[in-house]
Amino acid sequence: MNVIKKKTLDVYATRHTDTAAPLASWRKIFEKMEFTDIHAVRAALPTADFADPYTVFNIKGNNYRLITIIHYRHQRVYIKEFFTHAEYDQWNRLRSKRK
Repeated sequence: MNVIKKKTLDVYATRHTDTAAPLASWRKIFEKMEFTDIHAVRAALPTADFADPYTVFNIKGNNYRLITIIHYRHQRVYIKEFFTHAEYDQWNRLRSKRK
């Protein structure tokens, strides 16, 4: 898959230095694989959750959340947001209210 906004991952890793290795590992998995659906993603990364239209990944033992949008047909994963767990909970509450 093609990871869109790779530099954004680097920015997140700089801000949260404890995530540098987990984010690099996540990126390597995505760049090596061709995922066809969420089930294939979960086979490689079991903590992946689909929250339409986002796919959310737990990073560093559930301390952080990486928010992506995956276009399986085009083999692209777009980096949208990166949050601490607490920030994600707040974002998710606001997102739920908008629906």
